[in-house]
Amino acid sequence: MSLPLYARSALITGASQGLGLAIARAYVRAGASVTLCARDEAMLERARDEVASLAGPEQTVHAMRADVSNADDVSRLVTTAVERLGGLHVLVNNAGVYGPMGSLDAIDWAEWTRAMAINIDGSALPMRAVLPHFRKQRYGKIVQLSGGGATNPLPRIVAYAAAKAAIVRLAECVAVDVKDDGIDVNCIAPGALNTRMMDQLLEAGAATVGEGFYARMKTLAEGGTTPLEIGAALAVYLGSPESDGITGRLISAPWDPWERLQTHRDDLDGSDIYTLRRIVPKDRGKTWGDR
Repeated sequence: MSLPLYARSALITGASQGLGLAIARAYVRAGASVTLCARDEAMLERARDEVASLAGPEQTVHAMRADVSNADDVSRLVTTAVERLGGLHVLVNNAGVYGPMGSLDAIDWAEWTRAMAINIDGSALPMRAVLPHFRKQRYGKIVQLSGGGATNPLPRIVAYAAAKAAIVRLAECVAVDVKDDGIDVNCIAPGALNTRMMDQLLEAGAATVGEGFYARMKTLAEGGTTPLEIGAALAVYLGSPESDGITGRLISAPWDPWERLQTHRDDLDGSDIYTLRRIVPKDRGKTWGDR
């Protein structure tokens, strides 16, 4: 049986349900020890028990309630994870929320602020907290969940889309900063998922999120969503030694050939493949655009 994460330890945020829980299951099945983090303690305990039932005798499954947008919580979380797991090799930043839905001039600004804190600060703070440990051991993997909002406008879900774009650029910047320390930082676009967040979107209704977007999401929810296991499998790959040296990329779980990405390291290194970049007229075959 292949165990690509054998003897590795990982901290997974937002791990009590949905994709985060699927990633936790996949990591333990791949041989890792894990610390699971979420805000809802009851759900987190149930997730821990489920994931622990998949672990072997040499693996540790630990859970700790924390708010990833709170710097003190995150500091305690990382310190405890390192202690309980005997080290740390991988951070999976999965925690995130849609935030307020509707026109920018109509949403509750306190909800916007909270969503930005969870999505952006809740990604940057765990990165910041693990980096000293990763730098010291001159190795580490940061796997950041992003999404379609990073690459396409999502009218009426502006807080989510803006945060997801910011997270990708955050990961790109950190990836350059820590590359010489043997630390890889990558983002995953997991596809449209049939999770609690999809339920929230549909509950908001067409009047709030827009007729076209609502209709498309409703169709996907009825049979066209991406299985959670695909994003979880990519998270395993990006946490494994096989992906060493692949960094600063936004990778689509359902669309990109990530299983073979290690064979294209030379093409990726120094290129803008799988990154967020500005498109100029020449990129689309136009002859105008130069001063």
